[in-house]
Amino acid sequence: MGTHRLGSPQPCPLPSCFLPPAEGPGPLLFPGPAVPSRWGSPARLSHPSHGGAQLGGVGRRPRQLKMGHKLMFFLQEGNKYFQASDYEKALQSYTQAIKLNKDKALQAVLYRNRAACFLKKEEYAKAASDASRAIDINASDIKALYRRSQALEKLGKLDQAFKDAQKCATLEPRNKNFQETLRRLGANIQEKLRIQFSTDSRVQKMFEILLDENSDKEKREKAANNLIVLGREEAGAERIFQNNGVNLLLQLIETKNPELILAAVRTLSGMCTGHKARATAILHYLGIDSICMWMSVDNEEISLAVCNLLQTITDCLLDQGKEGHHGKEEALVLDTKKDLRMITMRLLDMLVSKKVSGQGRDRALNLLNKNIPRKDLKDHDNSRSIFVIDNGLKKILKVVGQIPEMPDCLPLTENTQLTASVLLNKLYDDLRCDPERDNYRLIWQEQGFLRIVSGVLQGPFDLGNKLLGMKGVMEMMVALCGSEREIDQLVAVEALIHASTKLSRATFIITNGVTLLKEIYKKTKNEKIKIRALVGLCKLGSAGGTDYGLRQFAEGSTEKLAKQCRKWLCNTSIDARTRKWAVEGLSYLTLDADVKDDFVEDEPALKAMFDLASDKTILYSVASALVNCTNSYDTKELVPELVQLAKFSKQHVPEEHPKDKKDFVVKRVKRLLKAGVVSALACMVKADSAILTDQSKELIARVFLALCEDPKDRGTIVAQGGGKALIPLAVEGTDVGKIKASHALAKIAAISNPDIAFPGERVYEVVRPLVSLLNTERDGLQNYEALLGLTNFSGRSDKLRLKIVKEKALPDIENYMFENHDQLRQAATECMCNLVVNKEVQERFVADGNDRLKLVVLLCGEDDEKVQVAAAGALAMLTAAQKKLCSKMTQVTTQWLEILQRLCLHDNLEVQHRGLVIAFNLISSDKELAKKLVESELLEILTYVGKQEDHPKKQHVINVARDCLTKCMDYELIKPLSQA
Repeated sequence: MGTHRLGSPQPCPLPSCFLPPAEGPGPLLFPGPAVPSRWGSPARLSHPSHGGAQLGGVGRRPRQLKMGHKLMFFLQEGNKYFQASDYEKALQSYTQAIKLNKDKALQAVLYRNRAACFLKKEEYAKAASDASRAIDINASDIKALYRRSQALEKLGKLDQAFKDAQKCATLEPRNKNFQETLRRLGANIQEKLRIQFSTDSRVQKMFEILLDENSDKEKREKAANNLIVLGREEAGAERIFQNNGVNLLLQLIETKNPELILAAVRTLSGMCTGHKARATAILHYLGIDSICMWMSVDNEEISLAVCNLLQTITDCLLDQGKEGHHGKEEALVLDTKKDLRMITMRLLDMLVSKKVSGQGRDRALNLLNKNIPRKDLKDHDNSRSIFVIDNGLKKILKVVGQIPEMPDCLPLTENTQLTASVLLNKLYDDLRCDPERDNYRLIWQEQGFLRIVSGVLQGPFDLGNKLLGMKGVMEMMVALCGSEREIDQLVAVEALIHASTKLSRATFIITNGVTLLKEIYKKTKNEKIKIRALVGLCKLGSAGGTDYGLRQFAEGSTEKLAKQCRKWLCNTSIDARTRKWAVEGLSYLTLDADVKDDFVEDEPALKAMFDLASDKTILYSVASALVNCTNSYDTKELVPELVQLAKFSKQHVPEEHPKDKKDFVVKRVKRLLKAGVVSALACMVKADSAILTDQSKELIARVFLALCEDPKDRGTIVAQGGGKALIPLAVEGTDVGKIKASHALAKIAAISNPDIAFPGERVYEVVRPLVSLLNTERDGLQNYEALLGLTNFSGRSDKLRLKIVKEKALPDIENYMFENHDQLRQAATECMCNLVVNKEVQERFVADGNDRLKLVVLLCGEDDEKVQVAAAGALAMLTAAQKKLCSKMTQVTTQWLEILQRLCLHDNLEVQHRGLVIAFNLISSDKELAKKLVESELLEILTYVGKQEDHPKKQHVINVARDCLTKCMDYELIKPLSQA
């Protein structure tokens, strides 16, 4: 029997589809040995080019003949695509052939051909499956056996791969390739066993040290850390799992030693990561009740570690965050919905259990916030949210309605109720239709009004508005303010604060409740009620917004309220919760320009607010106060004609406060920078994603943009971490927030050294936000500063230039080169000048069917010197790099020579130098082109410039002109004067 080599997988060539392996590839003709035909006698198939498929002289019916042609077509096509390395199309062709074919022998060939495609595509599980199908038909199919061996080896199933290779070697003992494969697999199996036994012994030793109470503390710590590392490795995780490791880890948790519990939980997290089957098994072995019980403990580190474990398990069940390791078969796991619902139900139960610590409740809320609402509203499946609303909305509302001052209050942290309100909001936003929203409303209306009103008002906005619109609600809230019970006053005042968001509600409260609030503020001895009453007055006082003409209180009243808030804010002896209410009050009062000015002058108050900003529950209030101080909120531009019309019809016209003029705003920004606002904002950006809402991100982005206004301040902003903080704001959040953050990045990128402003790989993350500003929907300033930033980046490295091209910025930059606006056209041309250094950009200029080169040539003839400098620079680099562009330049426009001559005679030495370089490139590229230039007036220009006396300022220009003349002499197109 002859031998053949089997290296990398190859599909059987078209003719050899019916040849046994021993015959080799065979000639490129289709007939092989006789194949049993399903129409009768054995027959040879002839190539379609030989007159169609014949069956040993027995004619086919037309339908059968057509089917045979189709089969041959797909088979030939598959082989053709495979040889061209287009494995996806080859795969499709073989699949079509498999569907059409009814012959067993041919089916085996098709399956092994498809297995070859899967091997090339690194889809090893599918390759092994197809090879097995071929082997099921023909157990001695050597090619199928070898391909399955290759696939199994990649899947890590070395023992099975070895068996297949052994069969191949038995069938062809002289095949050196098979012998080499056997040696390699044998060595790999031995190494795997060595590591396996070594890992097993290491794991056993670690557990012995950890479970031995008499072990040295340092040894136990080292063993715990090693176990965590091992759990994160696939091989280590599998050995722990297979060797009763989960039971031993459970024993560590039951020791109640915090260090051992942490080590065990973190090891379990590593074992679950990216492995659905193992994660499911661990979930069932430990039990969701036990996991939730561990998460409920009053130990922040353990609670967080268990929360991460449960998140890892949930990610696996949802198929999220799974690393795509080639060669790993996806584990077959039963439907995970049951497990996910079980986890969700236990988390909801945790919310209302008194046994759960405040931190445990926060973890449960964070997990619900992260995993229940849809990540993308384009996904129509909101069944998880519906399930939580039906089974847990009442429980969430119970958390929201807790009053910390009450003796029966559940254990809470300062974040708990805000996180619950965020969850209420997310669930409501995740609903898709009115019936679903009506069901949501019905559930919360069944709850006790008094306790949940504040939480609902902090949650879904339109739901809160509906609640306030109900008959008698506002009246009841005002009436409760006058209650003799302090707890009623506390709840009612809080509700009024949240209710007075809208001017119409605030007007009602001003009319009916301000006197009561003032009385409470003056008379109550309870500091908690006093500060809330003050915040209520603050909010009502700012109900007119920035409109100077709509002041709600008498002149000077808001300043007095603000002064009291600042006083409480700076008083560290007062509890943090009360001081946070002071920040809340200032977030409203700072709409008044007098209050803004006083606040930014009070540096201790600013620093006290920045210190409190590390508490996640007041992020929004701090950000709102800073937006007001920097005037970075949106304002409507008043049209003079409409103002006159409003005055004539006796309508109210908004008035601007004198201290909201630009000069005052600039001074306030400087004061904030001096007080360290950038560092505070950078810390706020790092907050927990459940608390840092998209609205908060937008406010922070607005503040950053206002701070970046003055170029002199941008270095300070970068030095204090502003550049790094802006990147996530430009990627995630509201559309407005992303645009504001991108604009701030553009301002920094336009004038800063990218290596300092965005060190390392971070600079590549900035490119996309800048490109997003190259949009006709953005304003001219955003376009301009984005182009300046990209120009700066494209001058740094070719990797950055390639990143800009990959982000599809090139067409937008070209569009701005056509702009009528001088500065935009100049910025775009300068950016292109830097980009043309990149080879991919050059190839786009070389490609036929575009006017890119024509545009650059015409821009060289512009009157704007800065545009000329950039365009001439781009053209000089293009013609130097690509000789094809030299001849193409002469064809794109009839004005090319006139433009070139103007460049070479330009008064600006920079433009003239670039023009002469272009001329030199054209002359160097082709003798015929050089002859054309010599016959034009360009020769006189070159001679005039080249004959000038040496001069340090223009020497570079003179030298290029002389190089041009020298090149012409080399072509013998001109002669030196002495030889003429």
